Amino acid sequence: MKTVIVIPTYNELENVGILVDRLTTLPVPVDLFFIDDNSSDGTGDFLETLRLKYPCLRVMHRPQKTGLGSAYREAYRQLLCDSYELFIAMDADLSHQPEAIPDLVRASMEADLVIGSRYCSGGRTKNWPLSRRLLSRTANQLAKNILGLTVEDSTAGFRCYRRGLLAALDHWDVQSEGYAYQIEMTYLAQLLGFRVREVPIVFEDRLYATSKLCSSEITSAMKTLMRLRHHRTSRIGADGSDETFCSKDGP
Repeated sequence: MKTVIVIPTYNELENVGILVDRLTTLPVPVDLFFIDDNSSDGTGDFLETLRLKYPCLRVMHRPQKTGLGSAYREAYRQLLCDSYELFIAMDADLSHQPEAIPDLVRASMEADLVIGSRYCSGGRTKNWPLSRRLLSRTANQLAKNILGLTVEDSTAGFRCYRRGLLAALDHWDVQSEGYAYQIEMTYLAQLLGFRVREVPIVFEDRLYATSKLCSSEITSAMKTLMRLRHHRTSRIGADGSDETFCSKDGP
């Protein structure tokens, strides 16, 4: 199936060249679609130079950094106009191992959303400080308890969507940013009855540049959980529609 890998970037100059080299040597044919938020370190310009060597690579340039969720929303909306069947989301910082992509693709034969999971059986993290591990585990456990999610790693950014699921979610007013965006997409996929499964991955902390996680993102994630909890408890009807959180096309 025709597959595209969607990768948001902001100041990842030290990582993207290595990442592209590894992605283009995978045993499965893929296109690469980067969304660069006007990186000050020249990431977007460097990606443009790589297009000469890699015809499968495209770059969307955005004028400013407006969030992970909006980057994915813009990219998916544009890519749904093409003939892709599988959409793989991953980070640009080399924490997601490209060599795990064939596992996600295989699992997508029996699922609409496949999550590369750090916390299902066989998954793990490397080189993370204790504080980061506790924060991630707590966020996932809260999402599971509050929203009734069936997966262990709803905040994971390494995932594969089938076209039908993304097309359905494009009709919903997904609002969140950061890792809360991953929670919201997982929640909606489960709510709408799509098949969600996890495959184990090894997540390795970035070697270059700096993490973009900040306190404002944690606050935003908590607000998203509260909003989705309200939706879960107040929704009317089997389709999950209600007055507080509804499809862009109406209930």
